[in-house]
Amino acid sequence: MKKTIAVITGTRAEYGLLKPLITALHNDSNITMQLLVTGMHLSSIHGNTINEIKTDRFEITTKINSHLKDDSSIGISLSIAETIKGFSEAFEKLNPDLIVVLGDRSEIFAAAIAATVKGIPIAHIHGGETTEGAYDEAFRHSITKMSHWHFTATQTYKKRVIQLGEQPNSVFNVGAIGIDSITHLDLMSKQEFEASIDFKLNKRNVLITFHPVTLENKTSELQFKELLLALDKLENTTLIFTKPNSDKDGRIIIRLTDDYVTKHPNKAVAFKSLGQLRYLSALKYMDVVVGNSSSGIIEVPLFKIPTINIGDRQKGRLMPASVINCKPGKVSITKALEKSFSLEFLNSIKDLPNDYGNGTATKQIMEIITKNPIPEIKKSFFDLK
Repeated sequence: MKKTIAVITGTRAEYGLLKPLITALHNDSNITMQLLVTGMHLSSIHGNTINEIKTDRFEITTKINSHLKDDSSIGISLSIAETIKGFSEAFEKLNPDLIVVLGDRSEIFAAAIAATVKGIPIAHIHGGETTEGAYDEAFRHSITKMSHWHFTATQTYKKRVIQLGEQPNSVFNVGAIGIDSITHLDLMSKQEFEASIDFKLNKRNVLITFHPVTLENKTSELQFKELLLALDKLENTTLIFTKPNSDKDGRIIIRLTDDYVTKHPNKAVAFKSLGQLRYLSALKYMDVVVGNSSSGIIEVPLFKIPTINIGDRQKGRLMPASVINCKPGKVSITKALEKSFSLEFLNSIKDLPNDYGNGTATKQIMEIITKNPIPEIKKSFFDLK
């Protein structure tokens, strides 16, 4: 009997991570895959990245508008409410056997609430992680408690999910699914990448992705300005900005980015979304990745280049030795940049082990989904002894 599996995607980054799994589900003759698209994919200010999904020729089953009208606290809360409504209506119509979600975004939280009330089991990827500076932390652990299969990125995160009361036989350490694409994707040459962004690389090249720290009150503008001051001191350097998610106060960072690029057209370029291929290709030619994105901690270390992780947004994640943590001030960021360019530091990270798996997460997840019956909606709390 065929299983109907619904995969939910709401952002450019998470779609890139899910893409190998979406492909595998789509190609499995024993599975009917539904693809539900929501969140930033449908937002013009964030690049209308639904077009990337269409370019990949995946059939979109339905679109759930998150109504991202503004990035204030009330705007985000109302967006969550509208997204719950949209998913409730979609699940009533589509009635999948299982939904697959990744991460901790507000639209994924909304989908999990709707699925739980409808009685649809949930498979959750990347649970058990901690990000103390963002309200995503609470969303992630809440999604864990609503889920029935758990696919974690490390053994530490697996233990944490069990600590939250999930049955050990429902928690699988498969590694980070983003590693799958890095090990299997044919990346662009330097010339192809430059042509794709219509910008020349320089002696040094820096990729910047900075998101709001959502559990801090109105720090986005101050922190991002401090980052720009530090970057402005770099000479013979190309700066490539990828714009932030639809988080609280994210549009402040978008405005500041656009202003900086306008004033420095020969040094800086910005994108709403690079897309998976261009983003991973960029990492081949960067000297350092700067900001506070989870990608700098999980995917970037595989390219043996430094990551400068600013502030508390990712505080609590397992950090490879290639990650340099610093405070969100010009002096601290400048010192971190100097360290990242030093030959001593670069030599120290040449042979780092990979902490986030071996690029087989998709294969492991597919084996569990295809070879096991759909989990029961009822589950018992597991008490640590």
